[in-house]
Amino acid sequence: MAFPYLDIVLRSIAVYFFMTIALRIFGKKELSQLNTADVILILLISNSVQNAMVGPDTSLTGGLIAALVLFIINFIIKKLTHKYKVFGDLLLDKPEILIHDGKLDFKALSKLDISHDELKEAMREHGIEFFKNVKLAMLEIDGTISIISEDEKNLKQTHFKRKHNRKNIQNF
Repeated sequence: MAFPYLDIVLRSIAVYFFMTIALRIFGKKELSQLNTADVILILLISNSVQNAMVGPDTSLTGGLIAALVLFIINFIIKKLTHKYKVFGDLLLDKPEILIHDGKLDFKALSKLDISHDELKEAMREHGIEFFKNVKLAMLEIDGTISIISEDEKNLKQTHFKRKHNRKNIQNF
């Protein structure tokens, strides 16, 4: 073989794309809010794909090459998502509108598993009591809920970091 570590490079690329697609399919858009089960899952996945990347080569060089390939792919993907909108749309989630001019988007709230209590908590945290006083509330791609109040004199944007997903949406 011309490049003895080509197998590791190709395996690492395959694992990177598999993990990217799997995370996209399974909707893990809120990685900033990892709970214990999420951390355990990530640790187990990393251990399970290690052999898939390096194969029988368990040397330091093999591991470093696999890590280097992952860093390079990640760098390239970030550059491509910033440069080409289509590529970014394919790989990255988009912010979702939850409330617009005091009106709740029940479809979005249901799809995102955001409960009435969670939304009210985000509003209270930012001094907003009623839905009608929310000009815009969005679930950002980093998992925070941004809220812009209706009061134009005190127009401010605030963020609420989601602590966990709840499936209790029927209270709307």
